Amino acid sequence: MTIFLSRHGRTDWSARGLYAGVSDIELDEEGHRQAGLLADWAAAAELTAVVASPLVRAVQTATGAARAAGVPLRTDPRLRELDFGVAEGRPRSDLDPEVVRAFEADPVGSFLPGGEDPVKAIARVTECLTELGSAGRVLVVAHNTILRLALCGLLGIPPVDYRRRLPLFEHATVTELTAGPSGMALRRFNVPLGR
Repeated sequence: MTIFLSRHGRTDWSARGLYAGVSDIELDEEGHRQAGLLADWAAAAELTAVVASPLVRAVQTATGAARAAGVPLRTDPRLRELDFGVAEGRPRSDLDPEVVRAFEADPVGSFLPGGEDPVKAIARVTECLTELGSAGRVLVVAHNTILRLALCGLLGIPPVDYRRRLPLFEHATVTELTAGPSGMALRRFNVPLGR
């Protein structure tokens, strides 16, 4: 049983360094190109399912992959991105420097004001991925922070370290997990697709 994780393609907000979180932002031109690369990969990946966050940038990225794999696209709200509260739609440079310092020191204990508790986010996303682990070869298309938090939950990485130990899920790359009797194992991380 294998789960492939992919971050959605690029958006204008991600290109400009703005927190998107739960804001529903579409892919930009480069993001559509990246979605095409993921679809090319999916055509030969022998997938049994494609599941995406319901946010439009993830759905736009996953649609071609599902079509190429010959499976229906499903969405699951547990895969949506973390809500970044006061940071939504803003670059880090616009935030209160004290809030940023506290967040950088402990992004779990001092998550962004008005945002989602990362511990609760880990619970929802790992529940979803654990369920999907029995579905064969599954592609999951979601978001940078929720995927990093998912890896913390599945691999036993302390959540407080997610930004340091897993600094970035690159757009439209593939990360591979295998599910077995003793849990999940990371086989590949941020594998680039044809450029």
